[in-house]
Amino acid sequence: MTNEQIIDKIQEGLEEMRPNVQMDGGDIQFVSYKDGIVSVKLLGACVGCPLSMYTLKMGIEENLKERIPEIVEVIAVD
Repeated sequence: MTNEQIIDKIQEGLEEMRPNVQMDGGDIQFVSYKDGIVSVKLLGACVGCPLSMYTLKMGIEENLKERIPEIVEVIAVD
């Protein structure tokens, strides 16, 4: 899969997960993909929430890894 195809799949996956994050007043924005690492920005209620890392790692990261084997990790950036 090309980088462009991977980025398209990442954005598709984030769009599907976004309503769940938004239900709690938060949001997530794709920033970049490089060498298996997806960088996202947490927005809204996710900023400073103690459960945001759980959502990021156990929700978003696991979901994207299942869809896209090339993904090694999802990280939050400012």
